[in-house]
Amino acid sequence: MPIRLSLKHIVSLLSCILCHSVFAESTYKIDPEHTFSSFEYQHWGLSTQRGRFDKNIGSIKMDTESRSGSINIEIDATSVNTGSDMFNRAMRSSNFFDTDNFPTISFSSDKMIFNEDKLTQVIGKLTIKNTTLPVTIEVTQFNCRFMILYLREACGANGYTKILRSDFKVGRYVPFVSDEVTLYFNVEAIKE
Repeated sequence: MPIRLSLKHIVSLLSCILCHSVFAESTYKIDPEHTFSSFEYQHWGLSTQRGRFDKNIGSIKMDTESRSGSINIEIDATSVNTGSDMFNRAMRSSNFFDTDNFPTISFSSDKMIFNEDKLTQVIGKLTIKNTTLPVTIEVTQFNCRFMILYLREACGANGYTKILRSDFKVGRYVPFVSDEVTLYFNVEAIKE
């Protein structure tokens, strides 16, 4: 089915392109429908187990000319999803995330590392259960493009970091369940 653009849409598109070329700094709102935070760990040396957090919100500011920016993401810890209702309840309990007292996991950064025009690392602080520690996210994919669905620019990235969960007071069953956890971030954000 062909896409029909009205004069209003064409003017909006041209304005967006012109604005982007004049103003390098842009603010993007996290798209919660296409943003997921997930984790993986070793379970008693038997298998790799995975879970994710279904609810993520936040914003990104980025200046592509100066290769700088900032990120603020809030993860709803109560949205942990392992595929098992019983295990989800265990993860929300005081043995792990203690979501009654600490319902939010957060990541903030004001340091983005670029290699030419590609984002390669994000250096920031991760907060879990009121413990804040520095982490470096290795960015494995980064793209920005005009999205016809939104009539504005969107950016997306995939990245990961490794942490020791005991550093964040989520170390139950170490060493039988691995202390090291890989966190993955799949993010899409729409220009405001």
